[in-house]
Amino acid sequence: MLSSDHIHHRSQITASAVAILTLWLAVVMLLAARGAYNRDPGSLPLPILLGVTFPIMVFLTLYSVWPTFRWFILSLDLVPVTAIQAWRFGGLGFLALYAYGILPGHFAWPAGLGDMAIGASAVWVAWALSRRPQFASSRSFAIWNLLGIVDLVVAVGVGAASSGLGLGEYGEITTGPMARMPLVLVPGFLVPCFIMLHLTALIQAQRLIMSGGFWQTGFSR
Repeated sequence: MLSSDHIHHRSQITASAVAILTLWLAVVMLLAARGAYNRDPGSLPLPILLGVTFPIMVFLTLYSVWPTFRWFILSLDLVPVTAIQAWRFGGLGFLALYAYGILPGHFAWPAGLGDMAIGASAVWVAWALSRRPQFASSRSFAIWNLLGIVDLVVAVGVGAASSGLGLGEYGEITTGPMARMPLVLVPGFLVPCFIMLHLTALIQAQRLIMSGGFWQTGFSR
Protein backbone atom coordinates (compact mmCIF):
# COMPACT_ATOMS: atom_id res chain seq x y z
CA MET A 1 0.00 0.00 0.00
CA LEU A 2 1.29 3.46 -0.88
CA SER A 3 2.18 5.81 1.98
CA SER A 4 0.52 9.20 2.29
CA ASP A 5 3.71 10.84 0.98
CA HIS A 6 3.69 8.60 -2.08
CA ILE A 7 0.00 9.31 -2.69
CA HIS A 8 0.60 13.06 -2.42
CA HIS A 9 3.63 12.83 -4.70
CA ARG A 10 1.69 10.80 -7.24
CA SER A 11 -1.18 13.30 -7.16
CA GLN A 12 1.25 16.12 -7.90
CA ILE A 13 2.75 14.25 -10.85
CA THR A 14 -0.71 13.36 -12.15
CA ALA A 15 -1.78 17.00 -11.98
CA SER A 16 1.39 18.02 -13.81
CA ALA A 17 0.79 15.37 -16.47
CA VAL A 18 -2.78 16.58 -17.02
CA ALA A 19 -1.55 20.18 -17.31
CA ILE A 20 1.10 19.17 -19.86
CA LEU A 21 -1.42 17.17 -21.90
CA THR A 22 -3.82 20.12 -21.88
CA LEU A 23 -1.07 22.50 -23.00
CA TRP A 24 0.04 20.06 -25.70
CA LEU A 25 -3.52 19.79 -27.02
CA ALA A 26 -3.86 23.57 -27.05
CA VAL A 27 -0.60 23.94 -29.00
CA VAL A 28 -1.74 21.39 -31.60
CA MET A 29 -5.05 23.23 -32.02
CA LEU A 30 -3.28 26.60 -32.33
CA LEU A 31 -0.84 25.27 -34.92
CA ALA A 32 -3.70 23.68 -36.86
CA ALA A 33 -5.66 26.94 -36.81
CA ARG A 34 -2.63 28.67 -38.35
CA GLY A 35 -2.30 26.01 -41.04
CA ALA A 36 1.04 24.73 -39.77
CA TYR A 37 0.23 21.13 -40.69
CA ASN A 38 -0.91 21.86 -44.25
CA ARG A 39 1.36 20.75 -47.08
CA ASP A 40 1.06 20.86 -50.84
CA PRO A 41 -0.04 17.60 -52.54
CA GLY A 42 2.97 15.46 -53.35
CA SER A 43 5.04 16.60 -50.37
CA LEU A 44 5.64 14.61 -47.21
CA PRO A 45 3.59 15.80 -44.19
CA LEU A 46 6.69 16.49 -42.10
CA PRO A 47 4.87 18.61 -39.46
CA ILE A 48 2.45 15.75 -38.78
CA LEU A 49 5.26 13.17 -38.69
CA LEU A 50 7.14 15.39 -36.24
CA GLY A 51 3.97 15.84 -34.20
CA VAL A 52 3.65 12.06 -33.89
CA THR A 53 7.27 11.16 -33.17
CA PHE A 54 8.49 14.05 -31.01
CA PRO A 55 6.16 13.43 -28.01
CA ILE A 56 7.08 9.73 -28.05
CA MET A 57 10.79 10.58 -28.06
CA VAL A 58 10.24 12.94 -25.12
CA PHE A 59 8.32 10.21 -23.28
CA LEU A 60 11.10 7.64 -23.74
CA THR A 61 13.79 10.15 -22.83
CA LEU A 62 12.04 11.20 -19.63
CA TYR A 63 11.54 7.55 -18.68
CA SER A 64 15.25 6.89 -19.20
CA VAL A 65 16.69 9.88 -17.34
CA TRP A 66 14.09 10.99 -14.77
CA PRO A 67 13.55 8.54 -11.88
CA THR A 68 10.39 10.30 -10.69
CA PHE A 69 8.78 10.00 -14.10
CA ARG A 70 9.89 6.37 -14.32
CA TRP A 71 8.29 5.66 -10.94
CA PHE A 72 5.07 7.33 -12.07
CA ILE A 73 4.88 5.25 -15.27
CA LEU A 74 5.56 2.03 -13.37
CA SER A 75 2.90 2.89 -10.76
CA LEU A 76 0.03 3.42 -13.22
CA ASP A 77 -2.85 0.96 -13.06
CA LEU A 78 -2.78 -1.13 -16.23
CA VAL A 79 -6.54 -1.70 -16.23
CA PRO A 80 -7.50 1.91 -17.07
CA VAL A 81 -4.34 2.31 -19.16
CA THR A 82 -5.62 -0.56 -21.29
CA ALA A 83 -9.31 0.33 -21.14
CA ILE A 84 -8.63 3.80 -22.59
CA GLN A 85 -7.70 2.09 -25.84
CA ALA A 86 -11.40 1.21 -26.23
CA TRP A 87 -11.88 4.76 -27.52
CA ARG A 88 -10.11 3.62 -30.68
CA PHE A 89 -13.33 1.95 -31.78
CA GLY A 90 -14.01 5.49 -32.93
CA GLY A 91 -11.96 4.46 -35.97
CA LEU A 92 -15.38 3.68 -37.38
CA GLY A 93 -15.45 7.40 -38.15
CA PHE A 94 -12.76 6.90 -40.80
CA LEU A 95 -15.05 4.52 -42.64
CA ALA A 96 -17.88 7.04 -42.40
CA LEU A 97 -15.61 9.74 -43.82
CA TYR A 98 -14.70 7.39 -46.66
CA ALA A 99 -18.37 6.73 -47.35
CA TYR A 100 -18.97 10.48 -47.59
CA GLY A 101 -16.04 10.95 -49.95
CA ILE A 102 -13.86 12.86 -47.49
CA LEU A 103 -11.01 10.36 -47.02
CA PRO A 104 -9.57 7.86 -49.54
CA GLY A 105 -10.29 4.17 -49.04
CA HIS A 106 -6.64 3.09 -49.09
CA PHE A 107 -6.19 5.09 -45.87
CA ALA A 108 -9.63 4.88 -44.25
CA TRP A 109 -10.03 1.10 -44.42
CA PRO A 110 -6.76 -0.03 -42.76
CA ALA A 111 -6.79 2.85 -40.27
CA GLY A 112 -10.46 2.39 -39.40
CA LEU A 113 -10.57 -1.40 -39.17
CA GLY A 114 -7.29 -1.58 -37.25
CA ASP A 115 -8.45 0.94 -34.67
CA MET A 116 -11.82 -0.76 -34.34
CA ALA A 117 -10.16 -4.13 -33.72
CA ILE A 118 -7.91 -2.74 -30.99
CA GLY A 119 -10.74 -0.70 -29.47
CA ALA A 120 -13.14 -3.65 -29.32
CA SER A 121 -10.53 -6.02 -27.88
CA ALA A 122 -9.34 -3.46 -25.30
CA VAL A 123 -12.42 -4.14 -23.19
CA TRP A 124 -11.65 -7.85 -23.15
CA VAL A 125 -7.96 -7.30 -22.32
CA ALA A 126 -8.78 -4.84 -19.52
CA TRP A 127 -11.29 -7.33 -18.11
CA ALA A 128 -8.61 -10.05 -18.14
CA LEU A 129 -6.21 -7.75 -16.27
CA SER A 130 -8.82 -6.87 -13.66
CA ARG A 131 -9.46 -10.55 -12.97
CA ARG A 132 -5.82 -11.63 -13.06
CA PRO A 133 -3.12 -8.94 -12.86
CA GLN A 134 -0.48 -11.53 -13.81
CA PHE A 135 -2.01 -11.53 -17.29
CA ALA A 136 0.26 -8.53 -17.88
CA SER A 137 3.17 -10.99 -18.09
CA SER A 138 1.53 -13.06 -20.82
CA ARG A 139 2.52 -13.25 -24.48
CA SER A 140 -1.07 -12.39 -25.38
CA PHE A 141 -0.83 -9.07 -23.57
CA ALA A 142 2.50 -8.18 -25.17
CA ILE A 143 1.33 -9.16 -28.65
CA TRP A 144 -1.90 -7.17 -28.27
CA ASN A 145 0.04 -4.03 -27.31
CA LEU A 146 2.52 -4.52 -30.14
CA LEU A 147 -0.33 -4.93 -32.61
CA GLY A 148 -1.87 -1.74 -31.26
CA ILE A 149 1.37 0.13 -31.97
CA VAL A 150 1.76 -1.46 -35.40
CA ASP A 151 -1.79 -0.42 -36.33
CA LEU A 152 -1.02 3.21 -35.51
CA VAL A 153 2.34 3.16 -37.28
CA VAL A 154 0.75 1.65 -40.39
CA ALA A 155 -2.03 4.25 -40.37
CA VAL A 156 0.45 7.13 -40.06
CA GLY A 157 2.72 5.56 -42.67
CA VAL A 158 -0.08 5.07 -45.18
CA GLY A 159 -1.29 8.60 -44.60
CA ALA A 160 2.20 10.03 -45.03
CA ALA A 161 2.85 7.96 -48.16
CA SER A 162 -0.49 9.00 -49.62
CA SER A 163 0.36 12.65 -49.08
CA GLY A 164 3.98 12.35 -50.20
CA LEU A 165 3.13 10.47 -53.39
CA GLY A 166 0.09 12.60 -54.11
CA LEU A 167 -2.17 9.57 -54.03
CA GLY A 168 -5.89 10.18 -54.20
CA GLU A 169 -9.03 8.70 -55.61
CA TYR A 170 -10.24 10.20 -58.88
CA GLY A 171 -7.66 12.96 -58.36
CA GLU A 172 -9.78 14.60 -55.67
CA ILE A 173 -10.07 12.57 -52.46
CA THR A 174 -6.81 12.72 -50.48
CA THR A 175 -5.63 12.54 -46.89
CA GLY A 176 -5.45 16.35 -46.85
CA PRO A 177 -8.30 16.66 -44.30
CA MET A 178 -6.07 14.85 -41.75
CA ALA A 179 -3.91 18.00 -41.66
CA ARG A 180 -6.82 20.26 -40.71
CA MET A 181 -9.06 20.61 -37.68
CA PRO A 182 -10.58 18.57 -36.23
CA LEU A 183 -9.00 15.49 -37.84
CA VAL A 184 -5.45 16.71 -37.25
CA LEU A 185 -6.00 16.00 -33.55
CA VAL A 186 -5.82 12.30 -34.41
CA PRO A 187 -2.19 12.19 -35.63
CA GLY A 188 -1.14 15.30 -33.72
CA PHE A 189 -2.42 14.26 -30.29
CA LEU A 190 -4.34 10.99 -30.04
CA VAL A 191 -1.91 8.73 -31.92
CA PRO A 192 1.14 9.59 -29.76
CA CYS A 193 -1.02 9.35 -26.63
CA PHE A 194 -2.21 5.87 -27.55
CA ILE A 195 1.33 4.77 -28.43
CA MET A 196 2.62 6.03 -25.08
CA LEU A 197 -0.12 4.06 -23.31
CA HIS A 198 0.94 0.92 -25.18
CA LEU A 199 4.57 1.60 -24.26
CA THR A 200 3.59 2.06 -20.63
CA ALA A 201 1.89 -1.33 -20.68
CA LEU A 202 4.89 -3.02 -22.32
CA ILE A 203 7.33 -1.38 -19.89
CA GLN A 204 5.31 -2.58 -16.92
CA ALA A 205 4.99 -6.06 -18.43
CA GLN A 206 8.75 -6.27 -18.90
CA ARG A 207 9.35 -5.10 -15.33
CA LEU A 208 6.91 -7.71 -14.03
CA ILE A 209 8.71 -10.48 -15.92
CA MET A 210 12.17 -9.29 -14.83
CA SER A 211 11.07 -9.14 -11.20
CA GLY A 212 10.20 -12.82 -11.14
CA GLY A 213 7.29 -13.21 -13.49
CA PHE A 214 7.40 -15.30 -16.63
CA TRP A 215 5.80 -15.59 -20.04
CA GLN A 216 2.43 -17.23 -19.73
CA THR A 217 0.40 -18.76 -22.52
CA GLY A 218 -2.68 -16.56 -22.47
CA PHE A 219 -5.93 -16.35 -20.55
CA SER A 220 -5.62 -19.64 -18.68
CA ARG A 221 -5.62 -19.29 -14.94
